Amino acid sequence: MKKIIILLSIFFFSTIAFCQDSSEAKSLLDEVAKKVEGYKNIYLEFDHKLDNADADVHQETMGKVTLKGDLYQLNYMGTEQIFDGKKTYLIIHEDEEVIIQNSDSNEAETLTPSKMFSFYKSGFNYEMDELKTIKGIKIQYVKLIPIDSNSEITNILIGIDIKTKHIYNIIETGENNTITTLEIRTFKTNQPISEKLFIFDKAKYRDQMNYTISEPN
Repeated sequence: MKKIIILLSIFFFSTIAFCQDSSEAKSLLDEVAKKVEGYKNIYLEFDHKLDNADADVHQETMGKVTLKGDLYQLNYMGTEQIFDGKKTYLIIHEDEEVIIQNSDSNEAETLTPSKMFSFYKSGFNYEMDELKTIKGIKIQYVKLIPIDSNSEITNILIGIDIKTKHIYNIIETGENNTITTLEIRTFKTNQPISEKLFIFDKAKYRDQMNYTISEPN
């Protein structure tokens, strides 16, 4: 009987600690999201890394993105991507091609730039992870664990600058031990930008630049 009481006590207090830990992690993520929502726009420059030691794969690419609400303009791996709130325009300059997609043609799980600060809100359990000092900056990590046991994602670590409450990096570990890291190098807010940045000029690419344009039926 005594052993049972001890085990129940351990389980009870462990459950309380987990709930508090989960609540603290969710609260920190909400604080980050709320701060981001207060900006008129955001400009990011980032490093994107893909590593898999088993397959001897290491790729590193730089990119930049401007966000305004759900709208974004992304430059990454020689392509440009624009989302105007209704459609996504993938501009592949090397192939002189533009692919247009309706916003609902992508799966809900797809992580787009506009979801970068809010994707955590559904489909995950949360827990506080390590507090690290990186380049003199205190970074608190929050671990996201998919609720779906069949998810291809093992976990996601979100590194948060304790002082600014901005995301420092996002580290995703896949079930095949592939680690994808997004590290933000530049974070600027409320920049003077043109509304034309989020508008696709169809006539320019079709008539002036002679790009092939593929549209949804």
